[in-house]
Amino acid sequence: MNPTPTFEALADDAWLVHLGNATDPTCNPRVHALAARIRGASPAWLRDLTPAYASLAVYFDDMRVDPETVRDWLEAQALDDAESTTTLRASRTIEIPVRYGGAFGEDVDAAAAQLGLTVDTLIARHAAPLYTVAMIGFAPGFPYLSGLDPALALPRLATPRTHVPAGSVGIGGAQTGVYPRESPGGWRLIGRTPLRLFDPLRATPSLLAPGDRVRFVAIDDHAFAAMSAGA
Repeated sequence: MNPTPTFEALADDAWLVHLGNATDPTCNPRVHALAARIRGASPAWLRDLTPAYASLAVYFDDMRVDPETVRDWLEAQALDDAESTTTLRASRTIEIPVRYGGAFGEDVDAAAAQLGLTVDTLIARHAAPLYTVAMIGFAPGFPYLSGLDPALALPRLATPRTHVPAGSVGIGGAQTGVYPRESPGGWRLIGRTPLRLFDPLRATPSLLAPGDRVRFVAIDDHAFAAMSAGA
């Protein structure tokens, strides 16, 4: 039995639907299933959806519909558990090439030492899982990936960096992710991808979407340079 959804008013034109606890591995798929159901129904008042680990923000046109009407409709959708596994869109699996270590992953040596692993073992264990994009946040196109080996969890830096290069792959707590553009950041950097995860000039600016699967593939300097030239 899934928890009863609860609702929080974010604004006059937005509801935050809480579907459970972020530590529950079944919760995030239900968030994406609910988002898919809502998009599929495409109510005329819908403006936008923002999924997170355990909640879904729903933005609506309050000139066209009463907030309580939206809440009642959302509650009916959220309680429709029978649809939760059938309306979730087919997920894509996207391979992300990563040059681990060296100048591309300046924290990898210290991270391996802190975890009691060799650098090669850390890299192999980071590249092994099939990750899920739990949510996009922090910066446009930044994927929060679930599925990290718990043995690789690392605390964030005590003092965040003011400059993290675009494409940097990092570990922050029990999550891993990729910085899509140059920005500040406090995650432990272990590698970098030549792929452009966010490009505002593309028809779909973000390479990844919530619910996508991600697999990291280790590459060498030559491959990184070649892919960067073609990006």
